[in-house]
Amino acid sequence: MTIKQLSVFLENKSGRLNEVLGILGQADIRIIAATVADTSEYGILRLITSDTAKAYEVLKANRVSAQQSDVVALTCNSTAAEFAEQMDYFTREGLSVEYMYCFSTGEKAFLILRTSDNAMVDAIARKYGLDIITEKELLSV
Repeated sequence: MTIKQLSVFLENKSGRLNEVLGILGQADIRIIAATVADTSEYGILRLITSDTAKAYEVLKANRVSAQQSDVVALTCNSTAAEFAEQMDYFTREGLSVEYMYCFSTGEKAFLILRTSDNAMVDAIARKYGLDIITEKELLSV
């Protein structure tokens, strides 16, 4: 069970992130979760939004380099120990996590994962009783 994520490529220059967020704001796009990773030459803004297809089209119309990809969202308690336990299940099963970011509301955390095999995530979730959430559930948070 996957959800759509946007990856936006940003030049490392002052104001570029604000420009992209402004474009999405003008289109009335709600940001559910976000993270930025950077290198010396560029950054990658990863987003879960209220309307990924619309956000993608708006960014493309404004000549912003973006792509859509599938990620998985899990929910668990927001403690570091709980995060470690969740990640341990993937390690035990030999599934690497390419990246993860999260957000919390109170004691509940939402982990956004990119792995090498999303179908395997479903099998691991069933085996260990992990709570995968749907895009619809994530958007209602």
